[in-house]
Amino acid sequence: MFSSFRHAMTWVHTWFGLVLGFVLMVVFFFGSLSVFDREIDRWAIPETRFEPQVMPSFDRVLLPIFEQIQPEEHELEEARARVGGPLEPELPLMNWSAYTTHRDPVLSMYAEFAVKNNPKDPDDHVHGHVTIDPRSGKHLSDDRLKIGSDFFYPMHISLHLHWLNIGYWIVGLAALIMLAALVSGVVMHRKFFREFFTFRPAKNRQRSTLDLHNLTGVVALPFHFMFPLTGLIIFAGIYFPVSETTLKPLAEKHEEIKARADGLHHDPAGVKAPLASVDAMVAEAKRRWAARDMPGEVGLLMVNHVGDRHGYVSVYRAGSDRVALVGQGVHFEAATGRVIREEPPPSAVSGVAEFLTGIHLQHFKHWLLRWLYVFGGLSGCACIATGLLFFVGKRKHKHAAHGAHGARVVDALAVTSTTGMVVATLAILVANRVLPLELEQRGAWEERVFWLTWLFTFVHAALRSAPVQRARLAPAWREQCYAIAGLAPAAVALNWITTGDHLGRTVARGYWPVAGLDLALLGAVAVALLAARRLRRVEAASAIEDEPSVPDARAVEVAHG
Repeated sequence: MFSSFRHAMTWVHTWFGLVLGFVLMVVFFFGSLSVFDREIDRWAIPETRFEPQVMPSFDRVLLPIFEQIQPEEHELEEARARVGGPLEPELPLMNWSAYTTHRDPVLSMYAEFAVKNNPKDPDDHVHGHVTIDPRSGKHLSDDRLKIGSDFFYPMHISLHLHWLNIGYWIVGLAALIMLAALVSGVVMHRKFFREFFTFRPAKNRQRSTLDLHNLTGVVALPFHFMFPLTGLIIFAGIYFPVSETTLKPLAEKHEEIKARADGLHHDPAGVKAPLASVDAMVAEAKRRWAARDMPGEVGLLMVNHVGDRHGYVSVYRAGSDRVALVGQGVHFEAATGRVIREEPPPSAVSGVAEFLTGIHLQHFKHWLLRWLYVFGGLSGCACIATGLLFFVGKRKHKHAAHGAHGARVVDALAVTSTTGMVVATLAILVANRVLPLELEQRGAWEERVFWLTWLFTFVHAALRSAPVQRARLAPAWREQCYAIAGLAPAAVALNWITTGDHLGRTVARGYWPVAGLDLALLGAVAVALLAARRLRRVEAASAIEDEPSVPDARAVEVAHG
C-alpha cells in the first residue's frame, strides 16, 4: 500500500492528526489556561481577590461550617433516580474534607453522605460543598462560576461531555492519537536541528506554514509527549475500570486488608463517638513533618467516618515545594487524637505515580516553570493549527478544480477551533463582567454565552468559507481576529469599570492574578491585530492571482525530511 515506512508514517500523521486535531486544539488551549485556573477564578470573582491563606483552625472555623453542610439538591435528584424512589429522611454523614493550595485565597469544603437504600449499589453516596473565606468563615455564593477551575479545567479533561464519561473517552483517544502523531512525526522529520532553526516567513505561504508547524512541533517536543502520556496514566481508571467491574470483589478485599494493616478502619462501627481537637492533631502533624526536615502547611484535611468510633483524621502536607500533589500523611484516631499511622516515604512505584500525577497537575510553587507550561501548551496549539492550515492549503486547488467541498469543511472547522475558540473564551469573560450579580443561575448564563458564541463562530466560518472553494483564503480568519482584538480590551475595561481594579492599581499592589490576566488579554489584542493585518495582505494577494501550485508528493516528502 505504501512505498516506504516513512510514507506510511506520513499517512498516519496526516489523517490521524486531522481527525482529532480539532479536539487536541481544545485540550491544549484550555490546558494552557488551566495552568492559571485559580488566578482566572480571582479575576472572575472579585470578592476572592485577596492573598492566599493557610488552612484555618478546624475547631473554631471549619467545624461549625462542616456541621451545616447539606447534600447538593441536584445530587439528591440524581440519587432519587438511581434509587427509583424517595431517599431516607436523613442521609448518614460519612466524611468531611477541606482542600487548599498555595494559590487559593478561598477554601473548598466537602461533605459526603451515604445513600443506604440503593439496592444496586450499597456504596452509593452524594456530596455537599461550600466555598468560604478562610479569614472569617463567610460563605461565598455558589452561583458565581469559577471560570478557571470549574469551566476551563473541566473543558481540558472532559469537554463538558458527562454522559457515560464520553468526554473523558474522547480526550483519551485524542491523547493516544497525539502520541501516534508525535511518533510518526519523528519518523518523518529526521533532521531535528534543521527543523528547530528553520523558519522562512518570506517564502510562499505553504512553505512558511510548514516551517512553523515543524518548528512549534520540535521546540516543545518533550512537553507534547509528556502531557498526553501522563494524562492517560492519570485517567487510566476510567479507561480500564477493572477495580470497579471485573476485579471489584478483589479490589474491595484489598482495601479491607490494607485498612486493617494500616490501622485505618474501612467501615464504620455504628457506635457514636466524639471528635477530639483536630487543631491539636494538625499541630502534631506539623511537628512530625518538621522533625523529618520538611516543615510545611496543611494541604488536605479529611475526617473519615464522622462521629463514629472507627473515625480517623488524615492530615496531608501541601506539596507546593515538590512535584507530588500532596503527601506525608499523618492519621489520627478521631475520638482520642492518638497517632495511628505516619505514612512512610513512598515506594518506587508509588513515587513514580505521584511524580507523574504532580507533573501533569503542576500544583507546585514555581512560576517560571508554570509559564513554560503555558508556552508548551500554546506551541502545541500553534503546531496543530498550522498543520490544519497546511492540510487545507495543500488540497484546496485540487478540490476547487473538482468542485469538492472537503477543504472548505476542514477550513471552517479549523477557524472554529482556533480563532473561534478564543472568541468564545473572551465572550465568557465579558459576560462575567456584564451580567447582573442578582441574575438567577448567573454561572449557567455565563456558560451559555460561551457555547452560543462558539456556535456563532462556526456558523460565521462556514458562511465565509466560499473563497476556499476558489482556492483562496477565507476572510473568517481575519474577521474573527478583529473580534478577538475587540473583545479582549473590552474585558479589561469592564474589569476596571465593575471592580475598580485597573492595571495601574493591580500592578502597584503586586496582585498578579488579576494584573497578569489583564496583561495577557492586552497581549492577545496585539497578536490578533498583527495576524489580521497579515491575513488582509494574503487575501489581497490571492484576489489578484491564485496561489502558486503546491509541491507534489515527492517535494512534500523532501520538505518534511
